[in-house]
Amino acid sequence: MNKKIAFFTIIIFFNLFFKSMANDNSVKYQKNKFELDDFQKYVIEKNGTEPAFNNKYWDHKEEGIYVDASSGEPLFSSLDKFDSGSGWPSFTKPIAGVEIKEITDKSHFMTRVEVRSKYGDSHLGHVFDDGPKNQGGMRYCINSASLRFVARKDLQKLGYGEYEKLFQK
Repeated sequence: MNKKIAFFTIIIFFNLFFKSMANDNSVKYQKNKFELDDFQKYVIEKNGTEPAFNNKYWDHKEEGIYVDASSGEPLFSSLDKFDSGSGWPSFTKPIAGVEIKEITDKSHFMTRVEVRSKYGDSHLGHVFDDGPKNQGGMRYCINSASLRFVARKDLQKLGYGEYEKLFQK
């Protein structure tokens, strides 16, 4: 009898383990899923910073989501983007349910909070507490080089259909 219980316990464990792996976003979103140019590699892998007001998305206004340029994991929505005057794309928050790593950064003789993507471990930028107070007070100041934009009209086609609900009124 005990051998049967042990056998079924092992079967159940492996069944649950492999089901959880199938739903694990770490498999879906992996570092270097997309090819990066040399400047993107510098920003993402070497914690670089692009010039203010001279980057792809600082004044971009189209509806859609911004994903990690390396892994493709969803990060921010255009609905939460605002003009901070900094010259970099700024967002009040990540997409609901998205986890972004926050790490203390003491480089350049100051203390800041660096933000990195969870699965791709890409350097995205920094988060500050000087954002719009009526939207939570945070400012995610993000390098365009760390992002790839997916337009609302392309969400379904590119595998991000679940984010269409963000834009439905």
